[in-house]
Amino acid sequence: MMETSQMDVAPVIVARERIMVGAGAALLIAGLILVAAVLPAEYGVDALGIGSRLGLTAMNDVSKSLEAFESTRAAAGTAGASTITPQERRYQNETVEFTLRPGGSIEYKYRLDKGEALLYSWISTAPVNYELHAEPDGAPRGYAESYEKINARKTASGTLMAPFSGIHGWYWENPSNAEVTVTLSAAGFYNMSHEFRNDEAPRTKMFP
Repeated sequence: MMETSQMDVAPVIVARERIMVGAGAALLIAGLILVAAVLPAEYGVDALGIGSRLGLTAMNDVSKSLEAFESTRAAAGTAGASTITPQERRYQNETVEFTLRPGGSIEYKYRLDKGEALLYSWISTAPVNYELHAEPDGAPRGYAESYEKINARKTASGTLMAPFSGIHGWYWENPSNAEVTVTLSAAGFYNMSHEFRNDEAPRTKMFP
C-alpha cells in the first residue's frame, strides 16, 4: 500500500482553506448588502445610514404609503368598485336656445333614470333667476325637489347625478324689462326632454 506524502496533502489543505476564505467573504458581502441595502429598502432599517444616503429608504416610504392608501380604500369600500355604468341608450348631445320676454320664464328638463349623469353648461345674455330641480316618478302633481336656486345669475356648469328616476332640469325667469336669451348645452344618455312655458302646451322632444 502506498503512503500519502505531505506534498500530496498540502494542495488539498490549501484548496480547502481557499474555499473557506471564499465562503466567508461571500457571507460577509451578503451581510453587508443585507444591512446596507435590503433592510433600508424593504423594512426601513438603516443602521449604517447608507440607505438614506443612497435613497433606498425612500422605497420603503413609498411601500408604506401604498399600503396605507390601499387600506384606506378598502375601509371606505371603494377598492375594486366598478367605474363603468353600461348604457343601452345612445349618447346624446344638444345645444338649445330660449328667448325669454320681459318677466317671462321657461322650464326645460330631461328624462333621466336613477344614477344617470347629465353634463351641462348654460349662459344667458343678462342675469336671470334660475332653479335646478327635478320631479320624481310617481310624485304628486306640482311636487319638485330643488338642487340649486340662485337669483341674478348669467351662467352655470356642472354634472348632475340623478338620485332618482324622473325629469331633471332648469327653471329660468327673466326679471328684466328686456328680452334675454339663454343658451343651454347638455350631454348624457337621456332619450326625452320636456319644455314648459306659461300659457303654452308642454313640448316633448324624443331623441333617437
